[in-house]
Amino acid sequence: MSTMFHRLFFVWLPALALGAALAGCAGYSPRGVTPGMPADEVIARMGRPTGEHRLADGTRRLEFARGPYGKHTYMVDLDAQDRVLRWQQVLTEAVFNAIPRGISREEVLRRIGRPSHEMLIPRRNERVWSYRYESPFCQWFQVSLDLDTHKVTETGYNVDPICDANDNDLNPR
Repeated sequence: MSTMFHRLFFVWLPALALGAALAGCAGYSPRGVTPGMPADEVIARMGRPTGEHRLADGTRRLEFARGPYGKHTYMVDLDAQDRVLRWQQVLTEAVFNAIPRGISREEVLRRIGRPSHEMLIPRRNERVWSYRYESPFCQWFQVSLDLDTHKVTETGYNVDPICDANDNDLNPR
């Protein structure tokens, strides 16, 4: 059996079938989610949320991360009656650039959701969260958190290692 046939038959066809099956269960984006829609209907359309957050005004935010290789995270804000107020795709440079030093880990999660990748840097006493997002460049956004205070120490952009063919961390031999 040729390698090409094997790859097509045993890898790509099952992956495509799974993708098609999942697409029938839940939508990728909140297109069609409108203000006033009940939370149960949002979940039926989009699948189980990957996170849930309380906002300062007491409302609830549902997180729908489309990762770890996805480049979108949708936040759906709900009112006290569990109805949609608004939704937003939060993995954007505008949202990233509004994240200041000193905010808590929880606030980062409320704003941009769970990261695509997490790495510990013990010598710097930091945890680095990385977020893939749509960009004309192959980069990701990174948030460094102090391990003791769980507060942001710095943010920035870096090359996404998935685009670096010479990165042996992703291609161990």
